[in-house]
Amino acid sequence: MTQKLTILFDLDGTLADTAPDLMIAHNHVMKKFGYNSKSLEELRKFVGKGAAVMIGRSLWSSARKELSKITDEKIKNEMVKEFLDFYGNNIVVESKLIDGVYDFLKWSKSNNISMGVCTNKQEKLAIDFLKKIKIYDFFEYVSGGNTFDYCKPDPRHLTSTIEIMNGDVEKSLMIGDSENDAEAAKAAGIPMILLQDGYTEKKVNQIYHNHLIKNFVGLEKIISKYIND
Repeated sequence: MTQKLTILFDLDGTLADTAPDLMIAHNHVMKKFGYNSKSLEELRKFVGKGAAVMIGRSLWSSARKELSKITDEKIKNEMVKEFLDFYGNNIVVESKLIDGVYDFLKWSKSNNISMGVCTNKQEKLAIDFLKKIKIYDFFEYVSGGNTFDYCKPDPRHLTSTIEIMNGDVEKSLMIGDSENDAEAAKAAGIPMILLQDGYTEKKVNQIYHNHLIKNFVGLEKIISKYIND
């Protein structure tokens, strides 16, 4: 049965502030491989495109003179593996849900809204995180950065997830915090709800969106309009 509305959520920076635990894992890897660590604010700019991109961008900014190490795929792969192993074992230590998330998910469930997660985090890590932070059961499907052969900002990441959920692209919304989410939503023709102060270097006016929110408190008012359309 096609749901009356499908909402897709990004994870990092959208459903939860995961930067603290990502920072701990990132700095663990940097220290082990002889690179400088980063502050939380610096790491927030790197989160959202997957572990390899975050490690790569951090390396680029902190070790420009060591290009041979940056381009060494063997070292990069070792660093990414170390990051994923450490992070996987410390995934919900300091991470917290964004304000209003739990109540909004409960409200959406009670209103027969179909919900899924569409993240560039690895699928296994995403599912494990959602279970440990106790919101996994709200979602019908979780697609990660390695679920398909493509991921955000590719719109197929969204449309394929909606299809698996038996949803309708024309009755779907995307909630995210970065240009990755916005570009995918725009290309898929899906309305975009943007959380301000997300994990991105771009300003709000540089990111496509139909609605701007500070957190999930009161979001029901916006979503109700789409239910009634």
